[in-house]
Amino acid sequence: MADTILIALAIVVVIFGSMAVKIVNQHERGLIERWGKYQRLVEPGIQFIMPFMEHLRKVDMREQVMDVPPQEVITKDNVVVTVDAVIYYEITDPVKVTYNVAQFRLASIKLAQTNLRNIIGDMELDQTLTSRETINANLKDVLDQATDSWGVRVTRVEIQKIDPPVDITEAMHRQMKAERLKRATILDAEGARQAEINKAEGDRQAKILRAEGEAIAIKTVADAKKYEEVVIAEGEQQAIVNVFRGIHEGKVDDKVLSIKYLEAFKEGIQNNSKIVVLPLEFTELIKGIKNLGGTGKVLEEGLKKVGGK
Repeated sequence: MADTILIALAIVVVIFGSMAVKIVNQHERGLIERWGKYQRLVEPGIQFIMPFMEHLRKVDMREQVMDVPPQEVITKDNVVVTVDAVIYYEITDPVKVTYNVAQFRLASIKLAQTNLRNIIGDMELDQTLTSRETINANLKDVLDQATDSWGVRVTRVEIQKIDPPVDITEAMHRQMKAERLKRATILDAEGARQAEINKAEGDRQAKILRAEGEAIAIKTVADAKKYEEVVIAEGEQQAIVNVFRGIHEGKVDDKVLSIKYLEAFKEGIQNNSKIVVLPLEFTELIKGIKNLGGTGKVLEEGLKKVGGK
């Protein structure tokens, strides 16, 4: 009999011990209630409670995601769009989230849907499609303020999709196609215009270069001719200087000198010069006129013409 009582007591102790020992995981916090009344908050680890008197309620403290079901919203320009959103949140106070709100997830979803209708209802369709970041930020601020008393912090809100009606979508596609065709036409016209401008500019530049080349060529020919005349004049001048120096130095043969004087006199006569200036030495050379051949005859005829005039 005693053994049976001991065995029964052992079983009762084991049962009570298993009910008294609780384990709180690292990502959780424990709320201990005694006879339904909150007593204390416990940290992760092994915790002991009084069986049948106390109850341990665990609260997950990790960041969680909550899907807001798609709903139809009317924009400011009376277009019905379907909006779908996702809310990320984390619990900051396990006591508040447990005792201050019933069915926190359902309350958050309804709150998000209501504020989505308010935010998008103040925007036009085009603005809603291009301002998702603004919608996300506004909705996050509203939800964060509302859930602060629930011990929850909304970390971010993401609009997954905003779907306009089918007819509006088709109209937008046609508009986009027309806009792209318009841009392509403008680009083609601009390209053709730029090509014509480049061609005209090229022709103009070619004409300018051609004219400049011809001007340079003409100038080069004129410079060459001028240089040739200068060289010839300098050569003749040098020849005269050499002859003159040879005369005074006695290094020039009388016959050569006579030929030079006669050629100069011949040229003067052929050019119908009215005045022919002869050097003093020329009087000594008249004597050899008949011995100079054709040049002497020309000189003799010229002298007769001068005498006749």
